[in-house]
Amino acid sequence: MRTVLVTGTGGAGRTTVAAATALAAAREGQRTLLLTADSDGTPEALLGIGTPRAVPGRSADRLPWSVPAELAPGLWAARVVTDEWFRGELTALQDRGQGLLDLLGATPLDGEELTALPGVEAIALLRALRAAQTAPPGTGWDVLVVDMPPAPDTVALLALPEQLRRYLRRLMPAERQAARALRPMLAQLAGVPMPAQKLYETAERWERELAAVQGVIESEATTVRLVVEPGPLADRALRTARAGLALHGCRVEAVIANRLLPTGTSDPWLAALSGQQQDALKELYEQWAPAVPVHELPHLGRDPHGLGDPRPAEPHASEPHSGDSHSGDGSRRAPADLADLARVVGAPAARPDRPAPDPWTVEDRLAEDGVLLWRLPLPGADRDGLSLVRRGDELIVTVAPFHRVLPLPSALRRCTVSGAGLRDGWLQVRFTPDPDLWPKRL
Repeated sequence: MRTVLVTGTGGAGRTTVAAATALAAAREGQRTLLLTADSDGTPEALLGIGTPRAVPGRSADRLPWSVPAELAPGLWAARVVTDEWFRGELTALQDRGQGLLDLLGATPLDGEELTALPGVEAIALLRALRAAQTAPPGTGWDVLVVDMPPAPDTVALLALPEQLRRYLRRLMPAERQAARALRPMLAQLAGVPMPAQKLYETAERWERELAAVQGVIESEATTVRLVVEPGPLADRALRTARAGLALHGCRVEAVIANRLLPTGTSDPWLAALSGQQQDALKELYEQWAPAVPVHELPHLGRDPHGLGDPRPAEPHASEPHSGDSHSGDGSRRAPADLADLARVVGAPAARPDRPAPDPWTVEDRLAEDGVLLWRLPLPGADRDGLSLVRRGDELIVTVAPFHRVLPLPSALRRCTVSGAGLRDGWLQVRFTPDPDLWPKRL
């Protein structure tokens, strides 16, 4: 299943582009689910659907999204229902830990009094990504389009499974679980019950779920579409988002330049805004194209509502800087609704257009320079916001507000860091073999 995560700068029209992408996929005959975590009603207003309701069933079995609403042939939309999902998960967790709660004299919480805590939205969205992948064959979707939070929040969310797995390994390492058989004896010696088997079973279940979600995020079938309203401030934010996505190995499929104003207008105020957008748009092409396509969406002059006319429209230009689709000269019909926007952004390919490159390449330069070179792609990063820390067998990389702990490949663990540099969007870290650890030639 293809998964397309749509994110971008705040207020740039992510929901609109996500809906247009899903509609384009459905019109190519792919069963498509549009999933949003936005709870303010914007997606419902955009798509012209009613208030979603939770999936019926027992709390423990309930999916983390609302009942999918069919909008068009092959297209469904649903919203992550964080509150309902949180109640079900916490109630099930209380049931599994009933023995420990009784030991502590705690009173379990009723489902009706539970409200979602800050940050739970991210966990619910990750769970929804996983749930969409596990639908029975023949009943699932070909394409999942996810309306994600703004780019900084999305990068942090995509990094969460790997971070939580690392915390679990540190707090409950596998070797400690080997001592579970001793707990009955320890309980007799201490005179109090030891942690229940269910505690370890819960940790193992979390580990499996987090690994599965991380697998979805790192899959070649998962790509990102970045939405931006061109401008000087948005350009800076997009650079930071690009570096963060690259740090976590997420592949950007396309950049959508949204809400472009008409060019060639005689209104000086509108001409100044349009000129500023065109300057920023030129920067976008220089930074991204041709490796990543840039799609231009004109400003509609209003918010789109509903899917629009499903019939084919007259073709309009979407080539870089063509101006035909938003020049207002009347030679071609400008996009007027979501259906037209879908034709411009296009559907994601059924399969990735190219295999994802290995993001962490170790180059052997021992013969020439006496070093091993670890190359990490970090387009958009700059030296001022970049820092590296070697900690044991790990390299801690910080790019602006983003942070990742990378385990070193086995060969590099026997080396010391001798330098690093950022060049042409690549972080190159030099490792020199440690004579005390490196294998000696006979």
